[in-house]
Amino acid sequence: MDFFDIVIIGGGPIGIACGLEAQKKGLTYVILEKGPIVNSLYNYPANMQFFSSSEKLEIDNIPFISNEAKPRRSEALEYYRRIATSNKLNINLFENVTSVSKTANGFVITSDKNAYNSKNVVIATGFYDIPNTLNVTGEDLPKVSHYYKEPHFYAGQKLAVIGASNSSVDAALECYRKGATVTLIIRGAEVGQRVKYWVRPDIINRIEEGSINVYYNATVKEISEETLTINTENGTETIQNDFVLALTGYKPNFTFLEKIGVEFSKDERKIPSYNQETMETNIQGVYLAGVICGGMETHKWFIENSRIHAKMIVANVLENK
Repeated sequence: MDFFDIVIIGGGPIGIACGLEAQKKGLTYVILEKGPIVNSLYNYPANMQFFSSSEKLEIDNIPFISNEAKPRRSEALEYYRRIATSNKLNINLFENVTSVSKTANGFVITSDKNAYNSKNVVIATGFYDIPNTLNVTGEDLPKVSHYYKEPHFYAGQKLAVIGASNSSVDAALECYRKGATVTLIIRGAEVGQRVKYWVRPDIINRIEEGSINVYYNATVKEISEETLTINTENGTETIQNDFVLALTGYKPNFTFLEKIGVEFSKDERKIPSYNQETMETNIQGVYLAGVICGGMETHKWFIENSRIHAKMIVANVLENK
């Protein structure tokens, strides 16, 4: 096996930033990505628009030019793909890492295709792969999805969208405008305060005018082939339903981190242990980068405020080399 200074697990924007920084500093590295380049962004809704403006999504001061101030998914895919290809980053795609084991000289990183020796490991796997489930009867029916791609599929259908975040609001508005009969089911008393400021008034207006139905302070009790049963403030209610988008958020792969030996906070936030100046975990040589640093608080870290992790990690690797 080749011996690397760094193996980077995850080929999203932050993983790419780590590879780019390692390459600039003369370190040997490989990025292992289980899907295509920036796999998580690829799986975002087709028409998704970022909350951040394009300059805040830039890595390594490489300009990101978009048609609007806030770029869309297609522009981000183009931007990060160009960085990876034009800089000839050493990235292995469609290669899923299965284990990381400590050795006398560093680590062995095993994937479904190969194995690698490395002095250091950077985990930049994000949080988009594991949905927060409802844990109700019928959640495994084909009509239920935890991911939303585009609205055409739901035209003319009775669609329930569960959640109050950006993803659920975007899906509700897009599907309503393509002809779906949309019902929003929100656990709290209002549409989420973190919904994009230019979108939140739109969804509130559509609700107030009756174009989109809504249940506040409500949870799903049961899903069947033709109905959806909801717990509301006024008791249980059953509505006719064709499809369910359970957009209730996602979480990091805690099991993978636990198997490596990464420690977590003891509360429900499950914040992984790491040095905020170097991004090194409680295991020497294992670093975290990007949104995974926030544990269950997936809204704390995103591209614009975790771009700096790449420089912090590589600086520390060089210091310890």
